[in-house]
Amino acid sequence: MKVIISGGGTGGHIFPAIAIADALKDKDPSTEILFVGAEGKMEMERVPKAGYPIAGLPIRGLQRRLTWQNALVPFRILKSLLKASGLLKTFRPDVAIGVGGYASGPLLYTAARKKIPCLIQEQNSYAGITNRLLAKKVKTICVAYPGMQAYFPEGKLVQTGNPVRADLTDIDAKRIEGYAHFNLDPNRKTLLAFGGSLGAKTINQSVQALIGKHDAPEFQIIWQTGKGSWNQWEDKVSELDTRGIHIMPFIDRMDLAYAVADVVICRAGALTISELCLVARPAILVPSPYVAEDHQTKNARSIEQSGGCLVVTDQEAESKLLPLAIELLHNENKQKELKVAIRKLAKPNAAKEIVDEIWKLYKANQ
Repeated sequence: MKVIISGGGTGGHIFPAIAIADALKDKDPSTEILFVGAEGKMEMERVPKAGYPIAGLPIRGLQRRLTWQNALVPFRILKSLLKASGLLKTFRPDVAIGVGGYASGPLLYTAARKKIPCLIQEQNSYAGITNRLLAKKVKTICVAYPGMQAYFPEGKLVQTGNPVRADLTDIDAKRIEGYAHFNLDPNRKTLLAFGGSLGAKTINQSVQALIGKHDAPEFQIIWQTGKGSWNQWEDKVSELDTRGIHIMPFIDRMDLAYAVADVVICRAGALTISELCLVARPAILVPSPYVAEDHQTKNARSIEQSGGCLVVTDQEAESKLLPLAIELLHNENKQKELKVAIRKLAKPNAAKEIVDEIWKLYKANQ
């Protein structure tokens, strides 16, 4: 079977795509896979690191502010459609998969017109615009949340959960490796703080405020700033390391970061929540208020109502986030309570279930 996987822009799209690819290879190592992303976006770097080939389209989205670049968008779409057609003609996939993001639009639109069976995977409780536009043209829509018939044709829906990377299973066995990888002290509590692949200003400001108050915090910190905030810290890495603050623009070994984390501070994106459920780590979620339909708040409150996390709003974060994190680091009973509750929400077989749906499309078209 030959499969083309398209989408990206953020880790929330890229890592589920890689998880699907890995599960396809696990089921049948002879499966041929080609990724298609947007030129200049992070998938062009992350996918090859995962061991898969990728081709780029010149697609871009509309800028929210008035800019001359918006005038180029129709030309970029046309150029992307033509390049997508060429890739499909050359690679000749049996199935096309879209995971959301700009690049999946031209690729899956063109694939559907060529009668190639198509599947899309929607990570969020609020469907992205690319997937909504593609919904009528694809055969199967794999979703993570109930109630998605509000956005998609009900007869095409399959609730699978979100696929997460296979390296996040059984992470407790990686704890010693994690301490060595991040040069951490096994006898100190560890706080993991990140805002997704692009960073989060609120979380960064909160951690910055904490380290500004303490020469050496009583606990150690793994802090992913995101590339946008990295420049101001780049020349201070050695100094911060000596204080137990391990800072980086992006965490390549997220499995090891979760393995050593006693408490996690993060946004409430769909993929992040799926990972937290699988690794069962006590978490304080800070939903981003800058997303469509405020869906991160809906994600976070759903987990909170199940007893699986604590929630601090973006507006409250400056005053409440770090005191709450420090309190939780010292409260092992509350940590255990959160772990037990969030583990019950895990869907560890999501990638395999999506692969089963892909194989159904493949066999039906033979």
